[in-house]
Amino acid sequence: MAGAVDLSALKQRASAGDGGSAAPSGGVEITEANLEAEVLVRSSQVPVVVLLWSPRSDASARLGDALGSLASADGGRWSLATVNVDAVPRVAQMFGVQAVPTVVALAAGQPLSSFQGVQPPEQLRQWIDSLLNATAGKLSGGGDSEQPEQVDPELAQAREYLDAGDFEAARKAYQAILDANPGHAEAKGAVRQISFLQRATSHAPGAIVAADAKPDDFELAFAAADVEILQQNVAAAFDRLVGLVQRTTGDDRAKVRTRLVELFELFDPADPEVIAGRRKLANALY
Repeated sequence: MAGAVDLSALKQRASAGDGGSAAPSGGVEITEANLEAEVLVRSSQVPVVVLLWSPRSDASARLGDALGSLASADGGRWSLATVNVDAVPRVAQMFGVQAVPTVVALAAGQPLSSFQGVQPPEQLRQWIDSLLNATAGKLSGGGDSEQPEQVDPELAQAREYLDAGDFEAARKAYQAILDANPGHAEAKGAVRQISFLQRATSHAPGAIVAADAKPDDFELAFAAADVEILQQNVAAAFDRLVGLVQRTTGDDRAKVRTRLVELFELFDPADPEVIAGRRKLANALY
């Protein structure tokens, strides 16, 4: 999953929203921006237990607190991640959640087990133990280690810049990591997302209106598509540029296609809107 596009997560930690139950204690709060690093990549090291919850559900918070206590007691043998389905519905959709609370366990990026609803503490303990037994010796994190995860100092600094809202410093720090390690998943996603956020927030008010008035103006169309994604109107952004691909040829078409593919890469490739957008692009090209 490419990471992306809950762009508010680049500005601040996602909140549980107004009213309702407080966020479950413990665990890493998951957004589209950190899903790849904190769930998929992390699950190659230790099992990751994902709690999909809602502040509208008191049962969700109780289950989260119980899981948080178990995670703390187990000293890093597994990782707890929480997903507020109201704040990040795309992530809930990726997990196919139909009710809250839902718990999904992953290892090496693959789901192993899941359940819905609150479980008694002793059953939770048994479920976690069975998960640890099933993955013992099969992951790279060393399931019996009680040492906290060691974070590279350069990566820790980049994260601090991002948490502080210093996007330019964060982008440069992540870019330095990426230059040294081109396959670094977190750095690659962060550079892509921060660069998009900086560009999208620089557009003048009325970018969409201006582009609608001149639909064949490349720069206006690009700006409008950025703003539409920033507003979470993803399908409209993709359709705008697909339409421009249909009306262009040669180098002009290649330029529009390149920008559209860049926008696709902000999202999980399995996202339904990305799949639909790629299909429309293919039809426009061929």
